[in-house]
Amino acid sequence: MDTRRLISTPFTSSSTADEVLEDIDLTGVRAIVTGASSGLGAETARALTAAGAEVTLAVRNTAAGDTVAGSIGESTGGVRPRVVRLDLADRETVARFADAWSGPLHLLVNNAGVVTGGLERTREGWELQFATNHLGHFALATGLRDALARGAADRDGARIVSVSSTAHMRSGIDFDDLHFERRGYDPQIAYAQSKTANSLFAVEATRLWASDGIVANAVNPGGVATGLQRHFTPEQRASLDAAEAAGVFTYKTVEQGAATTVVAAVAPEFAHSGGHYLDDAREAYTVPDDADLAHHPHGVKEWALDPATAERLWAVSTGLLRL
Repeated sequence: MDTRRLISTPFTSSSTADEVLEDIDLTGVRAIVTGASSGLGAETARALTAAGAEVTLAVRNTAAGDTVAGSIGESTGGVRPRVVRLDLADRETVARFADAWSGPLHLLVNNAGVVTGGLERTREGWELQFATNHLGHFALATGLRDALARGAADRDGARIVSVSSTAHMRSGIDFDDLHFERRGYDPQIAYAQSKTANSLFAVEATRLWASDGIVANAVNPGGVATGLQRHFTPEQRASLDAAEAAGVFTYKTVEQGAATTVVAAVAPEFAHSGGHYLDDAREAYTVPDDADLAHHPHGVKEWALDPATAERLWAVSTGLLRL
């Protein structure tokens, strides 16, 4: 049993991204935020830019990204983020993005995500939520590993933030049927599996890369109404409403939702400590895999932090991307 003290910060569930960044100067920090054309990604990018970071919006829809970049430029007195196309479900665009990156990288925020209402597949036949939310970000991070190492060398560390979700508590990783080729498709279970994978990525990335000054942490932004819910089926929406009624979560503003991401990105408490899952701006407590979500809305299941599972998922992901 892990008896160490959990990492805490001065911030809470009601803190905002700007409050986390107050008095922090990110001049010289080069950051990438995926899925920054709306919602949490856009707010994360805005807050980082306002604090002085050089931010790249990695987005599938560059027109929407340009709109966000323009809005950020107006709010920051003319400092406009760069916009680059990235489709996490398309391995070629991920590879092009990573290959085109020049110079050091200090912060990678793997924020983008999709939710589907039914079974959708990539051209490789991979289940779309797992392919986008996990495999695309895995390919991006590994493709940028050398840039992150350069960033770590010139600023005493580089960080990766992997945006997970309370949904991870619904499912671990089904290695026997990752892509729902044999089991019946449940979009909520598929999403949950991808969010568990986001947390496991942080565990193994830290184990492999911490010696180079790179740490990764997973975050649960909490309940935030964003475009992610636009494809919800009536069943998915009913499940979300029931969870809210049961007290599993209380809706946050986008500014509050981005705060935990920013804590993982800049807080000194996590500068050299990775492989954690953050909730409400601090490290979450671990619960057994059979724990009830309704009774542990701010916990993280063991299956999302298990080192052996994280190592296995890394190997499987590497193998898939080599096909």
